[in-house]
Amino acid sequence: MAPSIEQQQALDLDRAVAALLVVRCSGHPADGQRRYPRWELDNASLRRLLQRGVGGVILLGGSAAELRLRTRQLAAWAREPLLLCADVEEGVGQRFEGASWLVPPLALSRIHAADPALALDLARRYGACTGREARQLGLNWVLAPVCDVNNNPANPVINVRAWGEDPATAGALAAAFCRGAQAEGVLTCAKHFPGHGDTASDSHLELPLLPHSRARLEAVELPPFRDAIAAEVAAVMTAHLLLPALDAEHPATLSRPVLTGLLRQELGFEGLIVTDALVMESIAGRYGASEAAVMALEAGADLVLMPGDAEGAIDAIVAAVHSGRLALEQLQASLERRRLALGRCPAGDAPSASAPLGQLSNGPSPADQALALELVQRSLERQGQGPVRGPGVNLIRLDNSLGCPFLPAGAPALALPAAAGWRACLIDGQGPSPWSGEGEAPLALERLGEGPVLLQLFVRGNPFRGRADGPDPWPAVIRQLQAAGRLAGLAVYGSPYAWEALQPLLEPGVPAAWSPGQMALAQGELLGRLGLAPGGAVDTDFTD
Repeated sequence: MAPSIEQQQALDLDRAVAALLVVRCSGHPADGQRRYPRWELDNASLRRLLQRGVGGVILLGGSAAELRLRTRQLAAWAREPLLLCADVEEGVGQRFEGASWLVPPLALSRIHAADPALALDLARRYGACTGREARQLGLNWVLAPVCDVNNNPANPVINVRAWGEDPATAGALAAAFCRGAQAEGVLTCAKHFPGHGDTASDSHLELPLLPHSRARLEAVELPPFRDAIAAEVAAVMTAHLLLPALDAEHPATLSRPVLTGLLRQELGFEGLIVTDALVMESIAGRYGASEAAVMALEAGADLVLMPGDAEGAIDAIVAAVHSGRLALEQLQASLERRRLALGRCPAGDAPSASAPLGQLSNGPSPADQALALELVQRSLERQGQGPVRGPGVNLIRLDNSLGCPFLPAGAPALALPAAAGWRACLIDGQGPSPWSGEGEAPLALERLGEGPVLLQLFVRGNPFRGRADGPDPWPAVIRQLQAAGRLAGLAVYGSPYAWEALQPLLEPGVPAAWSPGQMALAQGELLGRLGLAPGGAVDTDFTD
């Protein structure tokens, strides 16, 4: 029996509301392959939500080939065209193995200081590579660029993800990325509005406070977003932080003065406003999944990203419309903005069963491989003369070796020293502690064994760690190893701030190098400069 008019209206409203949600799933096809089952929906739940009308999916994990199959599958399950997105701020290969993994954006800031025209061209090509590969794999929305100004080295969550440490650099490079990516037929997203760069706490864990005046926000935080809007960025993502100068009560994600007053009316942004993930503790721990979703739409958001309970969020939003708390006209305006955004993606690019994988079936294109290498080589810095003397102890520090994407068993940071006779020792919070407990001699050298020490530090701002660097006393370690005559070399991957703190402590003859990248390509190039690459050092120079 056909539904009544009332039933059909209720069904239409439910589907309209569902279209404004973006839920998360794994790029792997099987439920058992989910890397983060707490946040990634199982296939039965995912299919049910897509049938209900959920309009977007954010994906993480798997290979490029798996992602292409997964996006086809999601499109087949959905009632309407989907927004299919991923956090690929460092190229598609950052999240999906087999695609291009590029150096973090902050690397281009340092290039920009020496050669602005070159850096802008590299940022455009960076965006084009990301957009092209994303589209080939069935994605139509790239959740980048980060438009935050990382002017606080202690920032635990932005750090090398930013395009600059000053507003002019960050804005120019982020805008170039937008133009490059969107020219390839995908949408981009400026984040995290109105600016998450000058925070010393992680919004994944707690609600940061940004105490700056409106004048300061106008001078530092807002210019990169203005530049991205001028570059016709398709979407802007909100920040989970409190700005008393704009709204003393609500975080930006849930603030009408911030989203509607500032972003929509004052900055004139006409595209999609999407929340940052509502499962983050700074929001979920205070407001709950359903209420936060309603409050975000009340504030002026168009899309709700990763509510903790998608079914409950839909029900709560529908109830808010029925009660008059949310105006139906506002939802219709959001749906129209969503329709217009999808219309910017080339027709015929929706994933289908017959669509080919494209160039990525054999890995990144030669041009994209050349770009990835050029970015690594141009951003690498070094001191001293190699090769490192050894063999001895290959002492590697990383956050967690379990499932670490840049340090599998065959990673150059492990394999190249091993081939030269070095024995690996990992500091990862999992194995035996190497620490002595003494302030001036923090390493228990007797536990490391004899011989020179090659120190490799993988340090960068990472969400959920709560700080921008590890608690380990690396300056004291450098002094201790040099005093014992055992520091053979230093390799720093990631944070420029760690490199800037340690490099002046090194004796002139100690070979050392820094790369903003942590992926295999960066490891191989850096260790090549230290004389540990097969066949000797790689010494390509782009500085002239």
